[in-house]
Amino acid sequence: MSTATAPPPAAHDERLAHVSLLRRLLGRPELGAVVGAVAVFVFFSFAAPSFLQASSLSTILYSASTIGIMAVPVAMLMIGGEFDLSAGVMVTSSALISSMVSYQMTANVWVGVGVSLLVTLAIGFFNGFMLTRTKLPSFIITLGTFLMLTGLNLGFTKLISGSVSTKSIADMEGFPSAKALFASQWTIGDVTLKVTVLWWLVLVAIATWILLRTRAGNWIFAVGGAADAARAVGVPVVKTRIGLYMGVALCAWISGQHILFSYDVVQSGEGVGNEFLYIIAAVIGGCLMTGGYGSAIGSAVGAFIFGMTSNGIVYAQWNPDWFKFFLGAMLLLATLLNAWVRKRAEAK
Repeated sequence: MSTATAPPPAAHDERLAHVSLLRRLLGRPELGAVVGAVAVFVFFSFAAPSFLQASSLSTILYSASTIGIMAVPVAMLMIGGEFDLSAGVMVTSSALISSMVSYQMTANVWVGVGVSLLVTLAIGFFNGFMLTRTKLPSFIITLGTFLMLTGLNLGFTKLISGSVSTKSIADMEGFPSAKALFASQWTIGDVTLKVTVLWWLVLVAIATWILLRTRAGNWIFAVGGAADAARAVGVPVVKTRIGLYMGVALCAWISGQHILFSYDVVQSGEGVGNEFLYIIAAVIGGCLMTGGYGSAIGSAVGAFIFGMTSNGIVYAQWNPDWFKFFLGAMLLLATLLNAWVRKRAEAK
């Protein structure tokens, strides 16, 4: 009579094996960005004594939040394997729409804010829809949107306002409440925190929850890793991509309203080139250009590095013309460090 072989103990199953803290850390996409952030912080702490002042922290956090709000959805889009070169000018478009609709209709500013939300989401839907219908690279699709929005921003502003900037809406009904939501600030001791920091942290938390705790997060990673394989197992690739582009549009709307209600008027040429800052923050934070890998927390760290660098150069009294050099160097070093960390994690 044959004797049945007992199954191996659960302790020998690799799937159930304990994973060390070091191995878990090496597997995190934002590890390289955290190391870089610590290095930048220590460097400017010695290079610029005023860097550690509370007032300096306020400026750094504000600079980081204005980039970070957009870096979060851009990072999610990159994890999904796509780009959006229209993100920078879309921010300006959303602000211009709110301002001009409110001013021309002489209505409550919340009417303009609502119209701007709908139009901005429609732009995001257009990018995603065109990408999935034409099968063209996202670089081409969003580059076309970037050029169209740049022309529309300038053309409509000059047509309606007669100049390259909008009219002030500071005296219109609803402006104080809208300003409180999008452009308020609080002073705690010597630190002044603007509401963009709160928006930024909330968006990072929501994006992290989506990526790590929801089915939609699994879809995003699957689409970015291998879209055809994801489609074969039932992942709604088209809806996922459109949703990601609409997420970028939603955050562009938030950023645009902040600009409008902070300065009362909007310059039609603003935002050009900011899309690269969002992508840089996401890449420094651990997102791969090929998709399928990254985190929202990493994008926040990348934006914080941007805030520290852009202001640290000023506090150190260096020529700000060197900022782009440092930004490019950080991008290259962060990419190399992230690649090394990922190889180490895969080897483990």
